[in-house]
Amino acid sequence: MQAAWYEIQGKAKDVIKYGEISVPELNDGEVLVRIYASGVNPSDTKVRAGWGGIKQKFERIIPHQDGAGIIESVGNGVSNSRIGEQVWIYEAQQGRPYGTAAQYTVVPSNQAVPLPDNTSFLEAACLGVPAMTAHRAVFADGSVKGQTILVTGGAGAVGNYGIQWGKWGGAEVITTVSSDKKAEIAISAGADHIINYRNEDVVKRIQEITGRKKGINRIIDVDFSRNLSIADAVLRTNGAIAMYSANPDDAPVLPVLSLMMRNITIRTILVYTMPSEAKQQAIRDITTALVAGALHHNIAQRFSLAEVAAAHEAQDSGQMIGKAVVEIS
Repeated sequence: MQAAWYEIQGKAKDVIKYGEISVPELNDGEVLVRIYASGVNPSDTKVRAGWGGIKQKFERIIPHQDGAGIIESVGNGVSNSRIGEQVWIYEAQQGRPYGTAAQYTVVPSNQAVPLPDNTSFLEAACLGVPAMTAHRAVFADGSVKGQTILVTGGAGAVGNYGIQWGKWGGAEVITTVSSDKKAEIAISAGADHIINYRNEDVVKRIQEITGRKKGINRIIDVDFSRNLSIADAVLRTNGAIAMYSANPDDAPVLPVLSLMMRNITIRTILVYTMPSEAKQQAIRDITTALVAGALHHNIAQRFSLAEVAAAHEAQDSGQMIGKAVVEIS
């Protein structure tokens, strides 16, 4: 099969190779999936780069956790009825050497989720990490119906789904962006209010939107250290912050008394270590929302399998607005 892989960590252009390797072996409880689209996430490029001291666990790694395709064969213990099923995949490369940047991958059967007919493989390759992370961030502390939530970075992959989950759950959604182009993306996701944090006072605008004494019930946050002062200023009593992104040197000084007096919850989220039930609930809701046509997917750039290194560079550039997806023929 054709695949992209790396054997040492480093810069994408220096370490990612492309060529022919063997199809991975199918084991009990697994499915072999012919991949047609593979999604690139920040965690994929961070592992490849050795970010934060992450160590490579296998001699050769085919990267990417997310993807979509068709089940071609099944291992012992998996029903033959799954053969021919269109699926989206999550955590393909978690604890394993075979990700989705290849014509084939093998995953445990439960990590190949049936794909509704109204969703393309390219769209489905966007789902795993960002859609599941956003679902957890929005709903980890219960229903958001009737609440006001703030999604920071509403044009990002997780932030964009965060807006959509917030609206799907019945919340009023405020989001922050840094440009007019990003504002358009956030509006298309359904945000009720857009704040450009580069030229607007975020706290003042939130107070104007919600009323000075009301504020925000919940924050879905992409940069906890930078946004902590905003959160402290706008969160209501019994509010919550769900933060899903951090850097190795982040060490914010917490306004402990202020947060404690209002019983504020600070929740950290990493999709790979989410509780199993949280993952299953996210999958159930993703399926329901896809069938209803309620989830939309922001694909920024498309790459071929031979261009995985370029896809990683685009992801790492910080200039791409949306998801990089690799099309596999």
